[in-house]
Amino acid sequence: MSKRIMIYTLIASVLITSITLAEQDAPGCRDHPLLTRMPNFYIQDCETKDFDQMEFVNAQGQEATVEGKRYYISYCVESEAQAPSTIQIIRNYTNAIQKIGGTKIYEGPYEVYLQLKKADMVTWIRVRPWNDGECYDLHICEEKAMRQEVTADAKSMAQDISTTGKVAIYGIYFDFNKADVKPESDPTLKEIAALLKQNSKLNLYVVGHTDNVGSLSANMDLSERRAEAVVQALASKHGVDAKRLKAQGVGPLCPIASNKTEEGRAKNRRVELVEQ
Repeated sequence: MSKRIMIYTLIASVLITSITLAEQDAPGCRDHPLLTRMPNFYIQDCETKDFDQMEFVNAQGQEATVEGKRYYISYCVESEAQAPSTIQIIRNYTNAIQKIGGTKIYEGPYEVYLQLKKADMVTWIRVRPWNDGECYDLHICEEKAMRQEVTADAKSMAQDISTTGKVAIYGIYFDFNKADVKPESDPTLKEIAALLKQNSKLNLYVVGHTDNVGSLSANMDLSERRAEAVVQALASKHGVDAKRLKAQGVGPLCPIASNKTEEGRAKNRRVELVEQ
């Protein structure tokens, strides 16, 4: 075999190998346990975050912020396969979710938002085909409260109030767009109760805060209801005299970080204890 033929053979081999490798799933990527992929598609990119925030769309077509374990999986069709239509991809995922008890929340011209409630978990799914169906992205969020890794105790709360007149609390949890205090908030509520028992002359405003996602009126109402729910939980479950507490909601009016980032919005969603 001549050198020229050997070179051409080597180049052809490299090109074939490159095409084959390009159509394999990206390293470390796999399908979400809930959903398979369209036939003849491979994963070109993916990302998983144990706790993050995503923007989805509710039944009214309005943006809704969801928190929990986030998955991003991007699929593209193999080079020798025929790409399905955009609507074919959307219908396949919609039918798959509905068959296991899920619902279609909202469908736009080029994407669909789905939801599945199973085993005390709400899973949100956004399917977005692009490039005429040659690729599509899955955005999935398994909604849950963040596991609190740093717990504010009564002593640190007292120090902050003594220094600044207030303390921000992040260990009180609510479901999305609801004002019912979740059971995993109990450790933090116990510390607030301990703070009040150790400081018998201390009276507090319980102030609810939100980010700026959604309308001002809705956020003002939600923050007020959440503050009232905290007062009620402290009084009914932790023996705090309700007369020592006053609930107030200020919605997004007092941010402590920029609402332009997910991290900033997470900091702004809080309850503050303010000395009366």
